[in-house]
Amino acid sequence: MSVLSSPWLRRLPLAALLAAPLLASAGIQIGASGKTFASDAWACALHPTRGYAPRVEAGLYQPAPTASAKVLLNGQRVALVDAANPSAPVWLANGLNSVGVKLSKKANDSFGFDAALTWPNQPNACIPDTGANTVAGDLETAVSGKSSAVVPLGCAFNPATGRNQAFVNLFDNGTWLLNVSVNGVPLTQLNGTTRRSVPVFLATGLNVITAANGQLSVDAYVRDVPAGQCP
Repeated sequence: MSVLSSPWLRRLPLAALLAAPLLASAGIQIGASGKTFASDAWACALHPTRGYAPRVEAGLYQPAPTASAKVLLNGQRVALVDAANPSAPVWLANGLNSVGVKLSKKANDSFGFDAALTWPNQPNACIPDTGANTVAGDLETAVSGKSSAVVPLGCAFNPATGRNQAFVNLFDNGTWLLNVSVNGVPLTQLNGTTRRSVPVFLATGLNVITAANGQLSVDAYVRDVPAGQCP
């Protein structure tokens, strides 16, 4: 079924239909002007200083060579885009967000995103609730009991980045097959025998480490790395 033929759209007045963004292929929606776009949903990504957080892309859709626009978040400019650089990342605030792509004073396409929080004191919508994990001494253990992570941050040389970086060690507490990821990026696999632990290097800001035992359980750990932690 096409977007325009869906029942909820058929119930809208014509003016609302003309103003509504339309979903397109490749995970984007096209603005009412036909000249702008935004992601069709937010996704978690690594901010340069805030850490793991919700983000969308927005900008010009199939721009003419001289096209340009301002990208707005909740009415405030966050980026400029043009034909050479037609899109920009937009990092969302907690709750409801309005992302605009302003072509001129009269042409401003708007896209809505809800990055609502789901538990008390959640830093942002990408950070899981790890309150049920247990901490004993310097070790945090997930609810499943299948993995544990060191609580204090260490500093070590990371060959992948060529610099000193904060890290924690993650342990397999049995002979579980655990797929380890950091900030949504697969890192390695632990099996409790030939691979029982792994150092997990972290970025500045909030980091999410997960250890998934297939579809049975997903352990999660959150670490907040201050700027300049490992000079």
